[in-house]
Amino acid sequence: MPTQTLGAMQGQSMRITHVIDHAAREASGREIVTHWADGSETRTDWAGIRRDALKMAQALEALGIKPGERVASLAMNHSRHLVSWYGVAGMGGVLHTVNPRLFEDQLEYIVNHAEDRVLLYDAAFQPIVDKMKDRWTSVDHYICFDSGDHSPSFEEWIGEQDGHYDWYQGDERDPCMICYTSGTTGNPKGVQYEHRSTMMHAVAGLQPSAFNFSSGSVMLPVVPMFHAASWGLPYAGGMAGVKFVFSAVNDPAVLHDLMIREGVTDSAGVPTVWLAHFQYCDREGLDLPPLKAATIGGSACPRFMIERLMKNGTRVQHAWGMTETSPIGTVGGPTWDWDQLTFEEKVDKTAMQGRPIFGVELRIVDLEDMTTELARDGKTSGALQIRGPWIIRRYFKGETDATNSEGWFDTGDVGIIHPDGTLQLTDRTKDVIKSGGEWISSVELENAAVGHAEVAEAACVGMYHSKWDERPVLFVVRNEGSKVTADDIMDHLKPLIAKWWLPDAIEFVDDIPHTATGKISKKDLRERFSDYKLEG
Repeated sequence: MPTQTLGAMQGQSMRITHVIDHAAREASGREIVTHWADGSETRTDWAGIRRDALKMAQALEALGIKPGERVASLAMNHSRHLVSWYGVAGMGGVLHTVNPRLFEDQLEYIVNHAEDRVLLYDAAFQPIVDKMKDRWTSVDHYICFDSGDHSPSFEEWIGEQDGHYDWYQGDERDPCMICYTSGTTGNPKGVQYEHRSTMMHAVAGLQPSAFNFSSGSVMLPVVPMFHAASWGLPYAGGMAGVKFVFSAVNDPAVLHDLMIREGVTDSAGVPTVWLAHFQYCDREGLDLPPLKAATIGGSACPRFMIERLMKNGTRVQHAWGMTETSPIGTVGGPTWDWDQLTFEEKVDKTAMQGRPIFGVELRIVDLEDMTTELARDGKTSGALQIRGPWIIRRYFKGETDATNSEGWFDTGDVGIIHPDGTLQLTDRTKDVIKSGGEWISSVELENAAVGHAEVAEAACVGMYHSKWDERPVLFVVRNEGSKVTADDIMDHLKPLIAKWWLPDAIEFVDDIPHTATGKISKKDLRERFSDYKLEG
């Protein structure tokens, strides 16, 4: 006897075109402001973004682009880039956001590996386009976002269309975007996001424990739109109907002015962005902008930075994620007992990486066997693994799953999980220092060091030691004009870390190498000092 169906829900496919339809309908007049590289500013709104996205979808079809094919963007943050996020997906295509900071061989590899058919770019990146054009064998069409000197310009290109277009209706598991890892070892790997996973990620990002957007939010994202899907902000912002303020340049003077003039309530960026803003305000004698919330991710946020923002009345949302996690894994916001905590306790909590948002599962496993699950006791550290509906299963064109048989993805991070679910990252599995059989966190050492007022940047690596196998060496970049000594820094560290964690040496350097995404490259640092010898 057949089972009687007593009720059912509508089966609308989860595609991101629903986001722009909703934003244009329910927040049609909410502004999208862009400060361009030449200093000019333009204003549109969510209805305008949808109108241009429809025209763009038509224009791509007119070029012969088919559903499933890749369209690349080489661009900073601005409204036309936002249009492409919806226009490419709207005709069934896959947007490939290219990081212009990658090395030439990486740029060549990822564009050809993705088989991009069209490249949309900012005029500021014309030198890259000119240099790479002959090496990008799959690209048939080049369109400049922001200059009439390069024909056709984006506005001319979509201006040929009338916008009378119906979004492509595909499956919710179709791909909509691809981002490549920075490729610190080997070639970069493509992470392909689906409509379904992206929609679920964006909805999760609206949780009060995450971005906490409302229709009154005014977001200035400093995190580039080419980096890890801009942390999902263009989609979460569309769902909430926020006002976006974009800047195609990351000059702190420009960002500060925009934040004040446009009433920015929320911003998001890596720690170096906030440090540059602090330095600008200090130099000019200005107060920090009265932000309600600052999301900080990409690398660990130093304690002094959290303290200063919190004293400014800003909620600090320390986040962790990676390209492979779409990217939100955890976000730090007020805990249930927030009002009972002292200021110092609040800073302690915020300095960690927050808690998993709904949809994400975390666990830590033994660093030796990588399978034995460890306690969430706030003390035990292990290799961090993650799974969930917006976590990678397989890399683009990959032949094998990136996860184990239970769906766990190995993040490469080392961390501690506290009883309340708070994640505390302590290192990368390849950077953790094992000294005399005990683990030392290079990240905690670095964060303690940059808390010194005269330290601009610090990186800690393990160097071979005949007795202890490895011992930490701290490489430090002084602030301009500083004469801080190794003894001064050692005295600063002593009350902050365990005695046996203290570095065996502190070396001053003019600069510390970074990856294309702005993270410290310890691989390059080790290579630079490959002949370094510790005494003893």
